[in-house]
Amino acid sequence: MDLLSNINKYIDQSALKPNLTYQDIINQCEEALKYNFASLCVNPSHVKVCREILKKSQVKVCSVISFPFGLSSPEIKLKEALKAVEDGAEELDIVWNISVFKSKDFDYVLKELKNIVKETKPAITKIIVETAYLTNEEKIKALELVIESGADFIKTSSGFAPTGANVEDIILWKNLSKDRIRIKASGGIKDLETAIKFLQAGADRIGTSSGAKIVEEAVKCILTKDKKS
Repeated sequence: MDLLSNINKYIDQSALKPNLTYQDIINQCEEALKYNFASLCVNPSHVKVCREILKKSQVKVCSVISFPFGLSSPEIKLKEALKAVEDGAEELDIVWNISVFKSKDFDYVLKELKNIVKETKPAITKIIVETAYLTNEEKIKALELVIESGADFIKTSSGFAPTGANVEDIILWKNLSKDRIRIKASGGIKDLETAIKFLQAGADRIGTSSGAKIVEEAVKCILTKDKKS
């Protein structure tokens, strides 16, 4: 797939700021329709209205779960995920419990993730592991656990940590995963040049609140190339 002309298909547009009004969410839906993004990622309380606006389009409604810290109990996290699916979410960006992972309680992590993935199928599941807090060794272990959980994607960041995605992590995961899982890069991706770098490194989706800007920059690049040719 040509990256420039299809850049919108790689974008999960995010609308996750806590101060967004109902009208802001409606505007985000209209923008998602205009640019035909892969998905619009919102907080659970906004899923219903987004589903209503986007239901006849190709744009998927994505809900974050236990966002942004992932510290809910497994029972609450599952209930939130099931409710989001009931309300119309077709994709889920789930923040795992970073505290439990850093404590090396991998059985807890795996049980929680497997349960959510199983119970919410056929929803697409993306697990946010928050790479800003992980060592290189932990990033490798995180990849192993998320693959074993059966989730569809491993995702770098919530966008609320000290740092977001970096290209080196995408390359690491791409090389180790051998296409057993897809990768979503998120956090700090605000322009076309950066988005392309992550996609070329192996990311399958880009999480950003700057989707419109990125697509418009891609259109300008295409028009410039056409004029030169």
